[in-house]
Amino acid sequence: MPVINRIADFAPDMKAWRRHLHAHPELGFECHETAAFVKERLEEFGVDEIHTGVAKTGVIAVINGQGDGPTIGLRADMDALPILETTGAEHASTNQGKMHACGHDGHTAMLLGAAKYLAETRNFAGKVALIFQPAEESGGGAGVMVEEGVLDRFDIKQLYAVHTLPDLPIGQFATCPGPIMAAVDMFHIDITGRGGHVAHHEEAADPIVAACAITTAVQTIVSRNRSPFDDIVVSVTQIHTGSADNIIPETAYINGTVRTFSKDVQAMVIRRLEEISDGIAQTYGVRTKLRYETDYPPTYNHPAETEFAVATAREVAGDDAVIADFPKSMGAEDFSFFLDNRPGAYVFVGNGDSASVHNPEFDFNDDSAPFGSSYLVRLVERAQPRG
Repeated sequence: MPVINRIADFAPDMKAWRRHLHAHPELGFECHETAAFVKERLEEFGVDEIHTGVAKTGVIAVINGQGDGPTIGLRADMDALPILETTGAEHASTNQGKMHACGHDGHTAMLLGAAKYLAETRNFAGKVALIFQPAEESGGGAGVMVEEGVLDRFDIKQLYAVHTLPDLPIGQFATCPGPIMAAVDMFHIDITGRGGHVAHHEEAADPIVAACAITTAVQTIVSRNRSPFDDIVVSVTQIHTGSADNIIPETAYINGTVRTFSKDVQAMVIRRLEEISDGIAQTYGVRTKLRYETDYPPTYNHPAETEFAVATAREVAGDDAVIADFPKSMGAEDFSFFLDNRPGAYVFVGNGDSASVHNPEFDFNDDSAPFGSSYLVRLVERAQPRG
């Protein structure tokens, strides 16, 4: 069964909604205008319930089907990125330094399209909860929603989400069971030495030398401490220190990121960072303090729900247009908080030949919206059929 005809009919509406959102991007939890726009559309569609102010600016709509049944959740993220757009599109960002460079405008438009159709047809049992979420890029809006109890409040039994993917052809889908995206953590190492004049360096304890040694040693975590069967990223991304060419500074600061798929590998990285920073502190006569921050957990696709998602995507796109063993990514996604608490699956939908996400040239391809929206609708109808 291909793209739903009725959804194809209002593809121009989804395009208009998406381009309005693209022109008015908002960051993090500050999605006030976006939430208001979503609420207005949902009111026009005649959904049964609209709940605002969830995770500050999130919106959750409920549509009742025909007959008793469980509640299935569909999620779209709404926030943009702090990027100066360079697409030159007529619908380019009007908010300087803010841009929908990850397709969240498209995700929101696709879920609005699904909402419009589901409110019209109600060809399902139970309920569907449509989750319009802020702060995916930073802040973990999904985690905040979980902490606020939305899964229990709306009695959501399973959840699904889509994300645009550049270079995957329009009309194609891709996913995999198990971990599909990595956990993302941050580490901070503060180094305190003893400042002094460079002409009398023997009287100082140089934090710069220690920072360089730590940075070099951190590279061995991947090259010498990981199993070749484990996927892992450990990268130093910032070093800040110094003020002049003739001063040995008192302090230095190192920042970096860690991406893993298992708690055992994550624990190994933390242990090695502690050992490296402590050992080099002793070697160079400085003091170090490691601060390790866990952020998004791995995004784990539940096998049965992923199999169901693949079968549903094949109904929309055809057997040959769905990749069911797509390679997992070292990127991160806060939909992981939902999947840590309920079964479900995360699926990519093709954006065609385009710039990569988080790029100032990226733009969501409106031709993909009918495919993503039809897939979301079919998930509901197949998971919770009438009768």
